[in-house]
Formats: sequence, structure tokens, C-alpha cells
Amino acid sequence: MGPSIKFTRVPETTQGNPDKLDIIQGNVEGARQGQQIVLYAKRGEWWLQPLSTAPFTPISADSSWINSTRLGSEYAALLVEPTYRPQPTMKALPTPGNDVVAVATSKDFLSASQISTTLKFSGYEWRVRNAPSSRGDRVNPYSTANAWTDNDGALHLRVAKESDKWTCAEVTLTRSFGYGLYSFEVRDTSNLGLRDVFSMFTWDYAGGDALQPGVAPTANHREMAIEIGHRGDPNSTNGLYVVQPFYVAANVAKFSVPAGQVTHSFRWEPGKLTFRTVSGSATLSEHVFTSGVPAPGLETVRMALYIFGNTDDSAEKGTEVVIEKFQYLP
Repeated sequence: MGPSIKFTRVPETTQGNPDKLDIIQGNVEGARQGQQIVLYAKRGEWWLQPLSTAPFTPISADSSWINSTRLGSEYAALLVEPTYRPQPTMKALPTPGNDVVAVATSKDFLSASQISTTLKFSGYEWRVRNAPSSRGDRVNPYSTANAWTDNDGALHLRVAKESDKWTCAEVTLTRSFGYGLYSFEVRDTSNLGLRDVFSMFTWDYAGGDALQPGVAPTANHREMAIEIGHRGDPNSTNGLYVVQPFYVAANVAKFSVPAGQVTHSFRWEPGKLTFRTVSGSATLSEHVFTSGVPAPGLETVRMALYIFGNTDDSAEKGTEVVIEKFQYLP
């Protein structure tokens, strides 16, 4: 048998919500070096995903792949050679041959379909993470039980124990906005545990490091972040503004987050990123980045409360962060 593609996660099938984003993922057997995945979602015709300017999904060393997609009535994955040139739309899928190595559709893997858990907050729909993540220099499990909204509409994220294991929380906006002002009104975070980090950030699966024929690579997944927490060091500053990669000193600005409710924000403009933290009308911190600022792609806003570092202290307790409001302004 030749190479084959398998879906391990497929979004819901629908003709509605043309702007909604979800995760699609799978793995490949028998792929050769240089081969990549090309994704399509069917909305009448087959539409290239996630963007015509980012048409290739890289295959990881463990043969898995993952990306964002807009929703459709059906999904398809093509294993292709580096010389393949995807069409933005197609009336019918290609058959294996020449530069197309293998083709799979979601209809063949209905058992892989995982309907995402979502919640409504600040007038938007957010996807609740239920898969592990290595954010925090460790593999953290995530639970959908750790994210909810209360009767007043505030969003709660927590770190809590489930079956003797600490689990974390993350929510992802199911829309991509691009340039504009993003703000997060957050209650007191001075009670965070020493190992706990609360992050407000952007992430783009399609903005990875893989070289794409004819397209300049966008590294670091268009990640821009406001992070709160001591990261295990009680003497460290508890706030960071970051434009990835973090190991470039000019891409990180430290600041102190006091007790009490504050509003964190960033204004994203071409070649400029302005972070600000305010309390009422008082500006507590501000920093402007003009180097390494990415252009928009298919990034989405996320909020995560996670554990940093590989040490587990039996004295640690659960933590909760409450976000009163999220707002986006073009």
C-alpha cells in the first residue's frame, strides 16, 4: 500500500457560519521528506484552507498535522509533493497521481469527528480547549470543565485537579480579526500561584516555520502575548509583553501588575504593536514594539491559564482568573 491520510479531528459540518474557524488534524502514513498536506473545505465548491496565501500544512516529525479551517459541509486533505500548486477553488477533488500522492475526505472518517465545546463571552463564541499543550515548558492537560461564564457574563478560567492530575484552561476566539485594538478587563490576578501563568495571546496554525513554495515564511505563529505570572521565581517581575520569538531580548518587555482589577490591551498596526495596562484612567505600563511585528494571517485571540515548569509541589493549590470583558475595535 502507498501513503495514506487519516483524520483524527474534524470540525462540525455546516453551510452556515462562513467566518467561523475550527481545528482540523490528522496523521499520515508513508509520507516522504518534503511532502505536505493541502486542506480543502466544501462550500458548494472545494475551497483551499486555511488561506490561499498559506496553502500548505506541514507534517510533524511524528507524522501528525494540524491547522485551522473555515467550516464546510465536508473536508478533504491531500498529501502532495513540494512542486504541487494548489488551486484556490475546485469543483472536484483531484485523484492521486503526479504531484498528488494521496487524498482523504472527512466522509471516510466520521468516527474521528469531534464537535468542539464552545461558550459565549463578550458577544463572541470561544472554543474551549480539551487537548494537551506543551505551553509552559511541560505537557499540560486541559479540561473543558475549567472554563465557564457566570450569571453576570464574566469568564472564569481555572487550574484544578481532576483524577489527581492538575488540569488547565484555554479558550480560543472562533474568528480572526487582524489589525485593531484588543482589550481584556481582568479582575485581581495577585492570587496566582507561583507556577501559574495567565496569558492573553494570538496564535496562527498557518503561520508556522515551514517553507511554502512561492510564499515567504511567517515564523512563530504570529504570536503576540500579555503574560501574567512569576513562572516559578518569586523574585521575578510578574508581567511580560512579548512578540515571539521570546529569546530575542528586544521582543520582551517586563512590567509589574499590581493587585486589583486592570485592563490589558494591545493595538496592532502595520509595523507597530502597542501594549498597555491601565487601572481606571491611570496608565500603569506601556511598551511599543516596531520590530518583528507580524502582518495578519489567520491568527485568533486566546486566553489560557496554565502551569509553568516541570516541578509539582504538593502544597500547590488551584487557581482561578476572572475576565470581566473582552473587546475588539478595528
